[in-house]
Amino acid sequence: MSTILVWKEQLQNIYAKHSKIIIWATQFMMGLFVFGFINTNVGFIKQYATIPYTIALAALCTFLPLTIMLLCASSLILIHLYALALPLAVVMFAIFLIMYIVYFRFTPKMSWLILLTPVAFALKVPFVISIAFGLLGYSTGVIPVAFGTIIYYMLNFIKMNASAYKGGEGHEITESIMIYFQQMMSNKEMWVMVVAMVVGLLVVYAIHKSSVAHSWKLASAFGAATAVIIGTAGNIGLNTKISYISMVLGGVAAILTGLILEILFFAVDYAQTETLQFEDDEYYYYVKAVPKLGVAVPKVSVKHINERKEIDDKENEAIEFEKNKEMEEVSMEEETNVEEKATMIIESDEVSKILEDQIQE
Repeated sequence: MSTILVWKEQLQNIYAKHSKIIIWATQFMMGLFVFGFINTNVGFIKQYATIPYTIALAALCTFLPLTIMLLCASSLILIHLYALALPLAVVMFAIFLIMYIVYFRFTPKMSWLILLTPVAFALKVPFVISIAFGLLGYSTGVIPVAFGTIIYYMLNFIKMNASAYKGGEGHEITESIMIYFQQMMSNKEMWVMVVAMVVGLLVVYAIHKSSVAHSWKLASAFGAATAVIIGTAGNIGLNTKISYISMVLGGVAAILTGLILEILFFAVDYAQTETLQFEDDEYYYYVKAVPKLGVAVPKVSVKHINERKEIDDKENEAIEFEKNKEMEEVSMEEETNVEEKATMIIESDEVSKILEDQIQE
């Protein structure tokens, strides 16, 4: 566990240093998935459904707000549907208009959730969206999640029935619009998955906000189980054809995603939980305190390859300095000895001279 926490701290440090590059790379990858999904399912204009065009659109939206990517994705869908059948484009435009009115009213900063939901369905892990954004506290995410689910099923429905729509150009446009709209809105599987996604997200959000121990783990498990149960009930009660294997695997992937998110955003030590009680003039307060888990990132020490050489050079310099110092001391001693000898000679000459003078006298 401590190793995982160290990795977490290192990832946070890397993100803090290179946040812009990481956001741009993530946005570019999202653009590739979104535009690739659209061109794969409703790419009726072949020159727009090519890989270079997809990469160019993703690169263009990399440095722009995600709302622009959402608008570009909507415009691309409408262009492809217009090439297939005008009534389809009209129906989809009406749905997009309703979606944008609700979106800008309630969730103006969650365009990425509308984009991610169809991608998650295409990857067969739709419940990951409900669990992930329920844990992250986005209760208003039910609106973009619902719209994203509807868009996925509508595009999939059009892809499966494209040949029938091409032959319907001779009908009255109003009649055609009503037929297409009724066919899309009567898709039972779509509505079952909308309910499963929305209810699963709300269950996760409600449980993870509670004060019970291991609330995030319980929220992930109950949210995934709720979504799978609703899908199973839809299969039994409404005779839908949702794959049980896909639902179970999607639920397992959602639980694993919840565990990863708990480590990244809610790592706590329930063994050290404390319950506190205090009061003021008007209220009694009961507080449950759960300490966070954290470890210090070990400092990396860099060892130079030429470190031994540097040490040897320093030692040699010290030895040379000591030798020079000793030689200076020896030379100073010799000079002192010479001076003492010279002084003694001078003194002895002076004494002998005094004695001679006394004898002569």
